[in-house]
Amino acid sequence: VPALATEPQFAQRLREHLEKEQLLDGRYRLQRVPGGRVALPVLEEKLDQLQLPWERMPCGLVQIQDPVPSKAAHRATPAQKLRDELRRLLGESWSEELERDLPRTWQRHGDMILLSEDSFRAAPWEKLGKGERGLPAPQSCPGLFQSSQDGCVAGPVLWETVVSALGAQRLARRGRVLPDGMRSPSVTLLLGQDGWVEHVDNGIRYTFDVTKCMFSPGNITEKLRVASLPCSGEVLVDLYAGIGYFTLPYLVHAAAAFAHACEWNSHAVEALQRNLVLNGVQDRCRIHHGDNRQVSSAPQPQSPHSCMASPSLSLFFQLELRDVADRVNLGLIPSSEEGWPVACRVLKKDTGGVLHIHHNVETPVQRAEGAGFDGDVQHPMEDRRKEARIRPEWQRWAEATATRIQGLLAELHGQQWHTSILHIEPVKSYAPRVHHIVLDLECRPTLP
Repeated sequence: VPALATEPQFAQRLREHLEKEQLLDGRYRLQRVPGGRVALPVLEEKLDQLQLPWERMPCGLVQIQDPVPSKAAHRATPAQKLRDELRRLLGESWSEELERDLPRTWQRHGDMILLSEDSFRAAPWEKLGKGERGLPAPQSCPGLFQSSQDGCVAGPVLWETVVSALGAQRLARRGRVLPDGMRSPSVTLLLGQDGWVEHVDNGIRYTFDVTKCMFSPGNITEKLRVASLPCSGEVLVDLYAGIGYFTLPYLVHAAAAFAHACEWNSHAVEALQRNLVLNGVQDRCRIHHGDNRQVSSAPQPQSPHSCMASPSLSLFFQLELRDVADRVNLGLIPSSEEGWPVACRVLKKDTGGVLHIHHNVETPVQRAEGAGFDGDVQHPMEDRRKEARIRPEWQRWAEATATRIQGLLAELHGQQWHTSILHIEPVKSYAPRVHHIVLDLECRPTLP
């Protein structure tokens, strides 16, 4: 189970904070882990809600391999309550096949539960959930369906039972990411009128349509790290902004002076516009809607604060940005390589800046844990102390990338540039033998 490990002197303070924020997993006891630290179990479905005063309570994310049940473990968990409610509803129709097919984990976004792709996939569930026309209601559970005027089954209450047991109002089920170049989700809305939800991450409010936009809880540690970067007075260009996963932490917590957010998915752009307003930073961000690989050589305003969020955005455009950025975020996986030339163009030519380059790097480690619907493992790296042990494959990729960026900058500006690796950050296991990492690369022009 996931847990936060801290030194013994901070354990009580951390426990009180987790209990207050309803993040402590009361099913398991606190345990000692290697190094003398104390591990406090946290709720897996709420990992992305962690908001801690890290400087007062230093801690790291670990996995407890053999958790010890707490005294309160006999109390029904949400998964147990779900099983009991469905078993009561189906009566004699209940079977071991149905029980094996029940979800054990899920995502919660406001009043919506987002189930994993493999939940409720057994044939009996499919029939019960769809309420197929002409399918008679089982005699053992006549309340499972409501009958329409023509006697056919309509309006199944299966999903209503699920949301009631889990304390929600709407329900959706995830599918695989669509191969459309935009990483669009394939999500089925099972109960509810629309897919718009609100999610709070580290004090930042995000709203988005789960049926049209991605949200990966596995990126929480990187969002927390971004929020702590010293960006006061800086101009950021986020080349793959999405709904504002990283744009917003830069503006809200890292105090960036201004952000240019580039995104080509119209659904994500709509969510991003709403999120900027929700967090009160709409006057410090300009949205560029379209394919950022198309770059114009048009000169830009010298003051970034003259660029306001545009109410009218065109899908097909050339990115009219050059020589504006102190920092560029390239948060696209499996690779942001197509955006590297663009990142070089938008960096300030006289002073340079820092690139944050996301990439999936293959590495010969033991098999990563189960993947989520978008191919992402929905958990951060197991132990933040792994940061200090950079794998050779990561280092080789980072050095090759630094050399490539150095060449692009020299070719672009006709002078030598210096690139230096500031940091390599492991974010999450993405697939077997593949890790999502971030390279912080400093790029500066060489003085004559």
